[in-house]
This record gives sequence, structure tokens and C-alpha cells, in this order.
Amino acid sequence: MGQHVSRTDFEWVYTDQPHTGRRDAMLRKYPEIKKLFGPDPKFKYIVSAMVLTQIFMLLDPDVPSILEAKLFCNTFGKFVWIILQPLFYAIRPLFVNPLPVEKLELLNTAIQLAFDGLVVLIFGWRMLAYLLIGSFLAMGIHPVAGHFIAEHYMYAKGFETYSYYGMLNWITFNVGYHNEHHDFPAIPGSKLPELKKIAPEFYDSMPQHTSWVRVMYDFVTDPAIGPYARIKRRALERAG
Repeated sequence: MGQHVSRTDFEWVYTDQPHTGRRDAMLRKYPEIKKLFGPDPKFKYIVSAMVLTQIFMLLDPDVPSILEAKLFCNTFGKFVWIILQPLFYAIRPLFVNPLPVEKLELLNTAIQLAFDGLVVLIFGWRMLAYLLIGSFLAMGIHPVAGHFIAEHYMYAKGFETYSYYGMLNWITFNVGYHNEHHDFPAIPGSKLPELKKIAPEFYDSMPQHTSWVRVMYDFVTDPAIGPYARIKRRALERAG
């Protein structure tokens, strides 16, 4: 249904990822960038307030597997893929890179199930369904959810990471400053705009998105873009 994607495999490259080299060049030219490193002391309070608001209001606000890329390969399929993104984000690591289960993961699961049970006990199944549906909406067909696709899907040949500098950064902890984030993971989101102001010449010439809604529209309708539109590298074997 709709146009079939034109790609039949991921974009394989044999060069190193670009962020390390750009980070080194920026630090040589602007050593003051190091002053931006460190945690954001306000972040824990903001997130805590958001979670508490979601609980009391009963609101609930990354590389595809080969199976996903083969199944969701036309216009309708890509639309369904966007809707089901929360499900794929949850189960993909179990198949792509399975790891031993840690105690903290078991504790996290137990706490979540206990909380879900408490919601059902106090408010009923409809409220739990409301929270689950809200999650699918927030991570699926929703303007803000466009950042999941915008960050790393190859909209321009040879570029694997993209930034977005629009107003939605105000409510998403500057997640749109994604090249900046990968260049300097130690800089908190609140200071990423300052990083770009210090060294604009490293980012202004790179492809960037101006609309997350447009990102989703192009993903669904453009045959050149789909789950295969990702740059991948083969893991290097560790020396003996």
C-alpha cells in the first residue's frame, strides 16, 4: 500500500563516527567549552515535577531491526511503524543486542508493575489503558515524537546525526541540539544552545531539520527514507 521504499539495506560506512573528531577540533579552538561540562542541578527537580504531574493528572507523556526494515517498507507500513514506535523501542534491544538481566532491571520492572497494579486498584482498568494509550500517542503520531526519527535517520547522504533548533526544544530539554549532544555528552541539555553560540561554524553548515512534523511526513511519503535509512558500521574485532 503506497510507494515501496527504494532502499534494501542500511547505509554501511567504513569511517569512524564524526563526533569525536569534531569534539577534539572544537576543544582545541574553544577550550572554554569545558566550562559547560557537568550535570544540570535543576534537572532532577524538573523531571520529578513532570512525573508527579503525570501521576496526579493520569497523563503519560533508536536502529530498527532488519525485520522491521523489511516489514514496514511502503507508505502505509511506515505510518504503522511510527504508531508502534514505543513497542519497538521496548522490545528491540531484547533481539538486537540481548544482555544478561541485571538486578536493577528486575527491581525497575517490579516497581512499574506494582505502580500499574495500584492504578488499577484505585482508578480501574480504564485509567491504566489511558496511560498506555497516552504513551503510544506521545511516542508515535505526535509532533514532539518526530525527534525519534529526526535525530539519526539519513535525510541527507552521508550525514548520520541531525539537529533541530525550533521552539519545541523549549519543552524537550533541548533534545533537538542532537549533533551538539553527541559531540559533548558531558554538557547538559540546558547548556547546549550556549555551546552552539560559542562554535556556530561547526554546526551552521550541516543539514538540519526545521520541523519534526515535516520529518514524520517525509518519512512516510518519501520512498528514499524508511527504516533502512540509517548509517551502520561493522563492529571492529578487539585485538587479541
